[in-house]
Amino acid sequence: MDTHSKVIGYVLWIFGFMGAHRFYYGRPISGTIYFFTLGLFFIGWIVDLFLIPSMDRGADLRFTLGPVDYNVAWVLLTFLGIFGIHRFYLGKWLTGLLYLLTGGLFLIGIIYDYWTLNTQISEVNHRAGR
Repeated sequence: MDTHSKVIGYVLWIFGFMGAHRFYYGRPISGTIYFFTLGLFFIGWIVDLFLIPSMDRGADLRFTLGPVDYNVAWVLLTFLGIFGIHRFYLGKWLTGLLYLLTGGLFLIGIIYDYWTLNTQISEVNHRAGR
């Protein structure tokens, strides 16, 4: 079961000094630490170049495969999150409109989604699988 992509992981790793790849692989605490320390002063960021395959395997085991693609949702959040496009993709029309009108709920919603997007996708996929 392949829920996450190494290619997307490495693309986000380029921005990894801000924690993007760590959030993608479901590691919000270390993602937040990377965000505030520039990837643990760039040292952790370089080490992660070699850790991405194991983070990918862990994410594939932890999250539920289904009709909502993790890769699409993460690309939408990372590059268009302020417009709520990822929320529309998840079928969350009301909050999608709210994000669109408020700049991602004044960016607080974007931070929330970085912390919880994998879980949100798993829940949607789990419901669809019933």
